[in-house]
Amino acid sequence: MSSYKAPDFYQIDDLLTEEECMVRDSVRDWVSAEFMPVIEEHNRAATFPADLIPQLGELGVLGAGLEGYGCAGLSPTSYGLILQELERGDSGLRSFVSVQGSLCMFPIHAYGTEEQKQKWLPKMAKGELIGCFGLTEADFGSNPGGMLTRLDDAGDHYVLNGSKYWITNGCVADVAIVSAKLDGVVRLILVEKGTPGYSTNTIKNKFSLRASVTSELVFEDVKVPKANLLPGVEGLKGPLSCLNSARYGIAFGAVGAAMAVYDEALRYSQNRIMFDRPIARFQLVQNKLVWMINEITKGQLLAWRLGKLKESHKLHHSHVSLAKRNNCWMALECCRLARDILGANGITDEYQVMRHMCNLESVITYEGTHDIHALIVGREITGENAIM
Repeated sequence: MSSYKAPDFYQIDDLLTEEECMVRDSVRDWVSAEFMPVIEEHNRAATFPADLIPQLGELGVLGAGLEGYGCAGLSPTSYGLILQELERGDSGLRSFVSVQGSLCMFPIHAYGTEEQKQKWLPKMAKGELIGCFGLTEADFGSNPGGMLTRLDDAGDHYVLNGSKYWITNGCVADVAIVSAKLDGVVRLILVEKGTPGYSTNTIKNKFSLRASVTSELVFEDVKVPKANLLPGVEGLKGPLSCLNSARYGIAFGAVGAAMAVYDEALRYSQNRIMFDRPIARFQLVQNKLVWMINEITKGQLLAWRLGKLKESHKLHHSHVSLAKRNNCWMALECCRLARDILGANGITDEYQVMRHMCNLESVITYEGTHDIHALIVGREITGENAIM
């Protein structure tokens, strides 16, 4: 089949600046040239293409929205478009970049000391050091405040005990940004790879996000220097601000996955002959394609507006929840319709529909489930808290 052609039914490119288009197109070209030829191999093997990490650093996509310390300092919209293009390739690729930038580099940049920033951020921007973010526990996902992981003050250092689950990059990370309770208050602390008592386990046999490293982190009487505590934030505000940054990127990324499967389904329908004519000529197939482009267009506009709200400092976390919720749902539905158009071919990895569909089952769940984001938006519009 021919090369990828990004859908833009409402000429949304006209809303983008020259820099935003240039950034997006450079990442789009890189994904097509470097990532697409290897993704199925890695998806089958359940491995992440780690050899591409230095190229991600050269592209400037790691911590792209941060200023200084070797980061690109791009606009929020440019950063969102980067993640859109990465997830067009695979959610695992976008997850790697999102975790590195939004969940690891962001808290160091926002809440760390100058020494911490100088030590970690320049090398993380180049992809020379990898981070992971330890918040979720096996029994505490949607209720992070119930976490059991704790820090105890031992005089000249802290002692960390507990575990974290479903952690992207965990087994390959050089540093973990860990949420733990210190005297009952949630704090963020940097735990370096190789510290005695700190171990990781790979979570295997996944049907989703196969080209992504997912791990358990285990802390058994880990001695952590007090200098590793991020001093600029206390309570759940710290980890939730990181999640809000990552959810922002997911709102763009999910659109990229939807664009990928729409493009594949459209081209397939134009070439698949049934009853002596392309199936694109059938009303039922056209109806599915129209639903997809309809919802993709709305998702593109929602993401674009999200970016502009962030740039004007008017962004509220409920705005991010609405966009993450809508665009993940929309992308999953596009996958299901695209698979239907491809028929039996849609279940093979010769095509990308099933890979994206399986990935999005994770994306719609992590960093706030579909239902939790409904409650966040519901609280904002009604003034009533239905979560607790």
